[in-house]
Amino acid sequence: MLTKKDLIAINQRFSNGNIVNNSSLDFILAQTHRSRDWYKTMCLLVRSIILDQIFEDGNKRTATAIIMTYFDIHGHSYNDDRVIQVVLRITKHNIKEINKIERLLNYATK
Repeated sequence: MLTKKDLIAINQRFSNGNIVNNSSLDFILAQTHRSRDWYKTMCLLVRSIILDQIFEDGNKRTATAIIMTYFDIHGHSYNDDRVIQVVLRITKHNIKEINKIERLLNYATK
């Protein structure tokens, strides 16, 4: 499970790590700590970072790195380009449904 410090560190690879929507981040972290399903946790974090614009800059890149980190930790192979496509699709179509995000990310692992 990634912590707030982990998420900030990931964002700092692309930007300055400044959080502009702290309440949304705290809320989603509290929600993810209740779940034992790492895949759902990953999807919740990604949705929140992309749609709630948690960081000042680099939200899509941060979400992409989080997906890849979770897949690496759990031994899932993935296609980098497909992960990027999924993140862009979530952003472009403002996809909020976790089940739909899960299905889209399944595409990235094939």
